[in-house]
Amino acid sequence: MTTDQGANIVPDFGDDDETRKIAFVCSKGSLDMAYPALVMASGALEQGVETHIFFTFWGMDMINKKTMGNLQFSPVGNPATHMPAALAPIPGMQAMATKQMKKKLEELEIPDVPSFLQHLSDMGCQMWACKMSVDMFDLDEDDMYDDLNGILNVTDFIEIIDGAQTMLI
Repeated sequence: MTTDQGANIVPDFGDDDETRKIAFVCSKGSLDMAYPALVMASGALEQGVETHIFFTFWGMDMINKKTMGNLQFSPVGNPATHMPAALAPIPGMQAMATKQMKKKLEELEIPDVPSFLQHLSDMGCQMWACKMSVDMFDLDEDDMYDDLNGILNVTDFIEIIDGAQTMLI
């Protein structure tokens, strides 16, 4: 029996399926937790995949006009910062970490969160706010990103994304 040792094994994700969907549930509103969903949503849209983002709990900060342009990165409790745990809570460390992350994103020409949301909207991404979170934080549509597709309860969102691959971030 012979095998081609150099052949790559590529799984079939059903790329030819025109009904393919992916959904991202954004439940965190820090700067470092905003980008995973935004980047993956952009990649999915580039591949022609129907893409939805559902913002809930602290993820509402990503679409709240008052907070979306000023998300922060906290090194506290984040081992990926490679910073001694005793230094992370020192006053000014969050501001410094946020500034460094924003600088690196800018160097890499990665847009800020509001610009990234606009990019995704322009590409056809469907973005939804969680009704319970909207009510919990006393928000209304005027408080949120203008190109939001709407405010949904969880049941309606689950119906819309029926059959989608779903990622909780």
